[in-house]
Amino acid sequence: MAALSLSELILQRCEWKRNGKRVVCVTGVFDLLHPGHIRLLEQARVLGDVLVVAVRSDAHAREQKGAGRPVTAAAERAEIVAALAAVDIVVELTDDPSAKKFVEEFAPDVLVQASGTSSKKPGRTQHDPASTPGVKLIQIPPEPGHSTSLLIERVKQLRA
Repeated sequence: MAALSLSELILQRCEWKRNGKRVVCVTGVFDLLHPGHIRLLEQARVLGDVLVVAVRSDAHAREQKGAGRPVTAAAERAEIVAALAAVDIVVELTDDPSAKKFVEEFAPDVLVQASGTSSKKPGRTQHDPASTPGVKLIQIPPEPGHSTSLLIERVKQLRA
């Protein structure tokens, strides 16, 4: 469970490929970790030999989730996600808001996305795997009743 730069990760990807390992990647904000996050990562883990998580930047979280987000800074979110048993490697996405460039350069065998993810920003689109040859997209439905937004609302109600 380590955090790597993108260039280090791409070098490691070459090694995994030489060794015939199937690489799965999940991108996300992972703000205020909850059971939905854990279950998504555990489901992604069984799809391959290596699970790489790309944690979105603070700027991306603010843009997609709204003011006051993220609650936890990207470096801390990456550290928390890296500590999970299902996760092999974590990388922070700092300059790639769409994750398209990251996915194209890293070229995982499988890209996992939570299907039906909501966002406060209209027109949000997920990565289109058709633009990245050789990357298989698997969408996993989110866990009902589990989201960071719901968690934040519960905390606000407790404080009221």
